[in-house]
Amino acid sequence: MCLAVPGRITSIEGDDPIFRSGKVNFGGIVKEVNLSYVPDAKIDDYVMVHVGFALSIVDENEAKKVFGYLKQMGELEELKEVAE
Repeated sequence: MCLAVPGRITSIEGDDPIFRSGKVNFGGIVKEVNLSYVPDAKIDDYVMVHVGFALSIVDENEAKKVFGYLKQMGELEELKEVAE
């Protein structure tokens, strides 16, 4: 199943809003993510990421709750496999 996964932005690169990207931490797994859909996102914000694109900024508590649900459902295994 393909779901949006919450993660915390740890760094941002690029000034052009279309090509802006950043490193996002998903509970210890860090991935490069396109930030063009969230131009107001900044370091330490939590974002919902789907297929490499951050789609929205979310509250930290909401992000942690969703991450916990995904972990319980075993939906984070795909994220680990791609990182390896």
